[in-house]
Amino acid sequence: MKRNIYLMYAIAFLHGMVFYGPVATLYRQAQGVSVFQITVIESISLFLCILLEVVWGVAADRIGYKKTMVFCCVLYFLSKIVFWRASGFEGFLAERVMLSVVIAGLSGVDTSILYLSCKGETENGRKGKENSPDVVETSRNEAENGRDETESSQKVFGIYNSLQMAGLLSASEVFSLFVGENYRLAGLLTVFSYGGAAVLSLGLKEVSPEGADRICFRRLKETVFQTLGNRRLLLFLLAAALLKETHQTVTVFLNQLQYEKCGLGNAAIGYLYIAATLLGMCGVYSARLTEKTGNRAAGLLFGVTAAVSCAVPALTGHALPSVCGILLLRVSNSLFEPFQTEIQNRMVHTEYRATALSIHAMLMDGVGVGTNLVFGALTEQSLAAAFWFGAGICMAGAVVMRKLLG
Repeated sequence: MKRNIYLMYAIAFLHGMVFYGPVATLYRQAQGVSVFQITVIESISLFLCILLEVVWGVAADRIGYKKTMVFCCVLYFLSKIVFWRASGFEGFLAERVMLSVVIAGLSGVDTSILYLSCKGETENGRKGKENSPDVVETSRNEAENGRDETESSQKVFGIYNSLQMAGLLSASEVFSLFVGENYRLAGLLTVFSYGGAAVLSLGLKEVSPEGADRICFRRLKETVFQTLGNRRLLLFLLAAALLKETHQTVTVFLNQLQYEKCGLGNAAIGYLYIAATLLGMCGVYSARLTEKTGNRAAGLLFGVTAAVSCAVPALTGHALPSVCGILLLRVSNSLFEPFQTEIQNRMVHTEYRATALSIHAMLMDGVGVGTNLVFGALTEQSLAAAFWFGAGICMAGAVVMRKLLG
């Protein structure tokens, strides 16, 4: 299954190559879209994701994870063509509608492919040990094998996320050195990278469990009730959603507004984007951190750090502290994402993994719809107020993490 893992790594890298990333908000504004319209589009997108999540999860379990991945990568490519040619609210809304289908389709599928591919590798290694005359199987060895599998999958998730950041780094370097004010060129280059990812997805091998195509309404209902009946899981998803949505809004949209407020130009914003991307690659150390601190301390650390990161730019209009706060938020989220993905997958106790993870994503997107609208409304009034809101909900997430992971 190493082939799957390496192909997913390459796809992650190419999907990370968003050449307009350093000026995503400014790009849209240049095409006549206001900040509030941007957040409205984001909320519509999340709402569509909620409607499509479970449908896509069931479809993925029926047709297979590879076919789902290929379809979504192709549609992803097409959506970037639409973005490249978009102008005004309607154009960017159309792109985001397509993107909603992609996000809902990939939700749980990409991580399922990685998780099951890691599991396959671990089982193959275990079989090799069983066939060795020098190895005596004990319950202790089995426990260690289980722990190795968990650490291996979290490590793979960390590398996967970091390669997305590596793609962003490469794209942002090209933007800063060669693209500059030519926003349309940045959009076109992104089309090429996503086309490459669509081609690579054709080489994946199927890993979805045999018989999963027979999912029926009764099994779907059982999966839904199993999720909704797990109070611990629901609280974890709530806390994770608050942290992730704050990071998404701040590092994609609000950061550029804060940088402009501090008097920074496009070139400086591009270099800061490179710095943020480099720091985003620290997700590879997530497994090592949680192994040393434990889940409870790690969850609390991620939440408190995110809250402090938002509070700093809320308190000042100076460039240095604002930059430090936003970069710290990127570090915290990069370490948190593999941690979150590992815990979510560990909480899935059904063969219909894509369906279960889609339900998780649906619940988290529901939180995101609300936070996006609040962020947008507050930004129209005061950028500092939006940052304070982010600090508040991240602190709430930290409190939930502390109680939940004890």
